[in-house]
Amino acid sequence: METVKGPDSKEERIERMVTLYQLSLLRLCFMYLHDEEQAKDAVQETFIKAYRNLDSFRADASEKTWLTRIAINTCKNMYRSGWFIHVDRSVTLDRLAERPAPSSRADDVLTEEIMNLPVKLKEVALLCWLQGMTCEEAAETLSVSRQAVCSRLNRARKKLRSALEGSGDHDPA
Repeated sequence: METVKGPDSKEERIERMVTLYQLSLLRLCFMYLHDEEQAKDAVQETFIKAYRNLDSFRADASEKTWLTRIAINTCKNMYRSGWFIHVDRSVTLDRLAERPAPSSRADDVLTEEIMNLPVKLKEVALLCWLQGMTCEEAAETLSVSRQAVCSRLNRARKKLRSALEGSGDHDPA
């Protein structure tokens, strides 16, 4: 006997989410974990958790926000786990598949500096600058106020400016 699926079955919904958000979540997880294979595992775990909890998703938030929150929590859990300290995270960004364009040295320096930000600043930088979320969406994802997100973005911007001006690696143009 074959299972009857509705027009918006759970499987179809999760497949659509994977198609829409897989690459952006992979980039986000890579920025958190600094390891491509661990990032892939985190994304896979994110979609497994989403599938398991899809029936309880009330659409109070957007799918993107919901999946991003799951991915961030998954990365944090992986990072806190005991075995993670033994993983070689010296992989460079050029190993991450499907980059939109070749990066310049300045882009790589900026990315490295973003990855070195304190966690709270890095989170808002990744969500707003990398994921393209609005301050409101980032606030919802992180369960903080919009003002907190804006404040963290400003602090992140200042820290990055200071780090890049001190590095001497940026182009003067």
